[in-house]
Amino acid sequence: MMDSTTLGGRLYEVLSHGPGEIVAIGPCGAITAARFRRDVAALAAILPEAGFLVNLCTDRYRFMLGFAAALLRGQVSLMPATATPAILQDLAEEYPGLYALTDGEAPTLFHLPFPASLPEAEEATLTIPGAQPAVVLFTSGSTGKPKPVTKSWSVLVHSARTAGARLGVEALRGGCIVGTVPHQHSYGLESLITLAWQHGLAVFTGTPLFPADVRAALQAAPAPRLLVTTPVHLRALTADPGEMPALAMLFCATAPLPPALAEAAEATFRAPLVEIYGCTEAGQIATRRPTQESDWHCFDAVRLHRDASGWWARGAAVEGVAPVQDEIELIGDAHFRLGSRSADLVNIAGKRSSISYLNHQLLAIPGVKDGTFLMEESEAQAVPRLKALVVAPGLTASQILQALRERLDAAFLPRPLVLVESLPRNHLGKLLRADMLALAAGHTLE
Repeated sequence: MMDSTTLGGRLYEVLSHGPGEIVAIGPCGAITAARFRRDVAALAAILPEAGFLVNLCTDRYRFMLGFAAALLRGQVSLMPATATPAILQDLAEEYPGLYALTDGEAPTLFHLPFPASLPEAEEATLTIPGAQPAVVLFTSGSTGKPKPVTKSWSVLVHSARTAGARLGVEALRGGCIVGTVPHQHSYGLESLITLAWQHGLAVFTGTPLFPADVRAALQAAPAPRLLVTTPVHLRALTADPGEMPALAMLFCATAPLPPALAEAAEATFRAPLVEIYGCTEAGQIATRRPTQESDWHCFDAVRLHRDASGWWARGAAVEGVAPVQDEIELIGDAHFRLGSRSADLVNIAGKRSSISYLNHQLLAIPGVKDGTFLMEESEAQAVPRLKALVVAPGLTASQILQALRERLDAAFLPRPLVLVESLPRNHLGKLLRADMLALAAGHTLE
């Protein structure tokens, strides 16, 4: 099996599109590959001399232009999980000369506002050395400080190609991808941008979140349509009474997907739902269709192995050898079952469970719109204590606890259970531990 080191010496095209094929669709209509190549050349000519940039463009077409122009100039795009002034200042200190490409509010570091219009230019030849560093992604920091992960261009290309081969995306050439997820994250970058680039798909330039906005975006997108989303967004989309346009395929990632929600999603969109497994360090490495199977299937270019330090992934779609944080049970060379992350495990009074299982039981209670368990440990407490933050309009904490008693061992009942209006989820639906602790501390307990 070829690995990323072997493949790094080759050259790879940014786009697989012919000149007249559509690369993006937005308020200004359809944008062809020929125009994209001209716009990339025009933008690349005005980028400052630098080694690194933060691409903060919210419009997906502008983001794609900035990403491709940076590749053309040999610049590396930094993609932090969040772009607060404090994080950007830390990055500026770690990456001297860093600048930001923006199409909105200016950050604290040197920024280049995206031009209101780009001058006419000759089409750029978008052939990039595979070994060239393309991005530095950052882990979410949900359990600590975000860690940088550098990905070469060849790894991004082969991740998109192996994913496309597994998913049968080549048969959907000419279709359009709509996403509810940010493109400055490994999931959005791989499943929206590079997947579309390598398989002749168009990208919808907006980021719809609410059901009505997603419906409008899908109606504006030409068939065959694909939707890239998360469990949090799917919960809202399947609860909306309005009919959604039919899809060719539905992708979901970032958290375990309950089977009932997967079934509801397939019924809502009249399309197969494919769950993607991966992490920032390794990228996307496996898939499954949760309405039909529980086991995961590695991409053809990916293999997993374990040593004394834990689980690791390798292959053409992975940068070197990358850590995988979950517990895995291999079934043959390329299939596995997924366990809980070590940080997800709960051990109280000799009894074991996991946060993901507890959350599944909580969210299954009628009337609970959102919620999560949280393990709190401190020097003042001899025994770790479980809390729960719950969004459940119309229910009391006592009613929710009674429902949990019918589902869980008494050792895992939350003490306390905090009713809140909403959870501080980011654009990927993830929750940071510090945010959850702050939310719990700021509410009156019932």
